[in-house]
Amino acid sequence: MLVMAVLTIAVCISAPALSHFFRGRSLDSQARMLVALTRHGQSRAVSEGLPIEMWMDPQKSQIGMEAEPSYDQTDSKAMDFTLEGNVRIEVMNVAAKTSSALGLSTTPGTAQTPKVTSRHAGLPRIRFLPDGSLDENSPMLLRLTSNEGDSIWIAQSRSRLNYEIRTAN
Repeated sequence: MLVMAVLTIAVCISAPALSHFFRGRSLDSQARMLVALTRHGQSRAVSEGLPIEMWMDPQKSQIGMEAEPSYDQTDSKAMDFTLEGNVRIEVMNVAAKTSSALGLSTTPGTAQTPKVTSRHAGLPRIRFLPDGSLDENSPMLLRLTSNEGDSIWIAQSRSRLNYEIRTAN
């Protein structure tokens, strides 16, 4: 009985810490899935030689990827994902001052960029070009937040060729 009492006390003490650990792992796995999805989109754009867009719907916590409709009217390889129920996504285009603090490089915008058709007009999207680069209008920063308030940032790398997980510091 003494052993059972000690085990009960140990479980009661460690349960809150373990629950926080598993919630953090959920947010971390969603961030890793999102980064892997960006790498898949970039690889697909290069291998198929056409622009691929990854759209995000923050209201519904959905993410999808498909070929740009101006090149391929129906995309048999299109994918849709819904983030776990406790994770929300926020898309940000940060200003030069904030991006410098986070270690991001900013590129001055061009005079006029061509209009691109999309099946998901009005939603933020990352556009992967056939040469493997990111469209200059792709978001620089994504924020995944759990219901508990924990956040993970996904930002364009310093080379602006892909995305990576960043910490706040």
